[in-house]
Amino acid sequence: MPKRRRLRLAAVLPLAGALAFAALVAFVAYRVAFELSLSTTRANAGHRLDLYAASFEREVGKYASYPYVMGLDGTIIALLVSPTDSLLRYRADSYLEALNDRIGTLDVFLLDKTGRVIASSNWNKWDSFVGRDLSYRPYYQNAGAGRVTRFYGIGTTNLQPGYFLATAITRGNDTLGISVVKVSLDQLERSWASAESPAILSDEHGVVVLSSVPGWKYGTLAALDEKARREIAEAQQYNDRSLAPIGLSTLRELDDRTRIVRLPGAAGTDGGFSTQGLFLSESRAMPETPWTLTVFTDLSEMDDLARLWAALVGLGSLLCLGLLAVYRQRRRHLREILAARAALQRAHDHLESEVVERTAALSTTNERLRREVEERERAERTLRDAQSGLVQAGKLASLGQLSAGLAHELNQPLAALVTLCGNAVRFLERGELDTVRSNLERVRPLVERMGHLTGELKIFARKSSGEPQRVGLRKVIDDVLFLLNHRLTRGIVAVMIDIEGGNIDLWCDPNRFEQVLLNLIGNAIDAMEGEEDQRIFLSARREGGLARIDIRDSGPGLPPERLDHMFEPFFTTKAPGVGLGLGLTISAGIIRDFGGELVASNAEDGGAVFSMTIPTGAGEAT
Repeated sequence: MPKRRRLRLAAVLPLAGALAFAALVAFVAYRVAFELSLSTTRANAGHRLDLYAASFEREVGKYASYPYVMGLDGTIIALLVSPTDSLLRYRADSYLEALNDRIGTLDVFLLDKTGRVIASSNWNKWDSFVGRDLSYRPYYQNAGAGRVTRFYGIGTTNLQPGYFLATAITRGNDTLGISVVKVSLDQLERSWASAESPAILSDEHGVVVLSSVPGWKYGTLAALDEKARREIAEAQQYNDRSLAPIGLSTLRELDDRTRIVRLPGAAGTDGGFSTQGLFLSESRAMPETPWTLTVFTDLSEMDDLARLWAALVGLGSLLCLGLLAVYRQRRRHLREILAARAALQRAHDHLESEVVERTAALSTTNERLRREVEERERAERTLRDAQSGLVQAGKLASLGQLSAGLAHELNQPLAALVTLCGNAVRFLERGELDTVRSNLERVRPLVERMGHLTGELKIFARKSSGEPQRVGLRKVIDDVLFLLNHRLTRGIVAVMIDIEGGNIDLWCDPNRFEQVLLNLIGNAIDAMEGEEDQRIFLSARREGGLARIDIRDSGPGLPPERLDHMFEPFFTTKAPGVGLGLGLTISAGIIRDFGGELVASNAEDGGAVFSMTIPTGAGEAT
């Protein structure tokens, strides 16, 4: 195993062990805190279950005796003996209507021994039960003498849910009929909804018939099997309701009537209590019926408190482990400090002797480096001066090349001046003043032309400051062509200029840039010497923050094998004795100083092309 990996494991394993220990301690603390709180919660939940059961028995119990009362009435007995007597039926209907109004039930009705309704409190209403066959109802099928059968269902006539209380009316051993009281449990359900925790009443199939949460009513605690659905359908108990599970899931069973469950509702959306999260479910079988009353107690606060204790205990255990680790680390650190101090003293003694030796060597090295730095600075200054001198020498060499042509340019106006001055003297002696005036007016343009020539030479020969400034490309080209005019006219060289937008501002030293153009255009003229078609193409385009300037001639072009050596010092394609081979080298260096580049190539249709890139006038802002 690599050393780095072993070190990483050595650092990670103790941390992982500490976290595992803290997690175990936190889990134990959670279980202890949860179980301690659970015992108190179970006692409170049992008391609350007693209250709910008592309220249900009290609500239903006050109506439990009325089915017996109906069997004590003579009219009811007489009607059961003679069910076809219309007068007895009218008296029985009136009696049941008055009884229903007095006791406040939903309906009171009487079944004969076949299960058909022969009298009802709603006999004169549209939803009258009279004549309906209710033999499919369990309260008919399970009715017996001396006991009250209980049943909850939704009415098949008026679709009104209710709690049915029924008993058999007998004479001797014969059953004459069944008396039924239908009670509304809405008031009980509303009282449950205002309580502090949810409660439900479920039948023998697990269908919720009463609930403090409206969304749970007619839901099921678990999915119904086929047998249960068939029995419910045969009794028409819930009138084709879907009877879908409410989503209750059991997490832990504490005993046969107490469980910890998770409810699917939303916090605070049903009444004044929460129906979402962990709950303690306390159940109790109701007497005289297969129904089950269940009360749910919210365990979220208890769970949060247990989690808080678990977190505190876990953090406390981590803190204790951390303090123990710090204590052990401190002891080990103290031992290391003592060992390091002894080693440091030994190293100090050795270092003292090393310092004396190294100080002397360092002083000697520093002195040598200082002399080398001074020599390098002198060499750089000498190099800069040589480069500047070389640039100026190149300009003077160019002036030398221009001198013969310029002498010819000056000879013509000078000869004209001599002739005009001589003529002016003779015409003055003759008194022809108008002719004298005409000759003198011709003298002034000649003098101005000679002054312009000498002025351009003075500007070109002047040593450059080297500072960049905004320069118009068209003016520099015009000045260079003026200086080379005698060479252009002598060789009948045509110059074509194509500048994007008519002019482009450059950011450079105008005097040095003028020297580059003079050198490149002069080389183009030399390259085309003896050719019948002599043309020079000057083009310029903007490319972002740069200007691309191309100078192309119609000469024979550059030898391909020499293209890579064009800008090397003392390399030239001219005949021996013509040039030193420094013009292109100097020009390339000047363009680099501007922040651009000068390259050479051959045009596809013949001739040499020298392309340069120079920052535009926008560079001034930077």
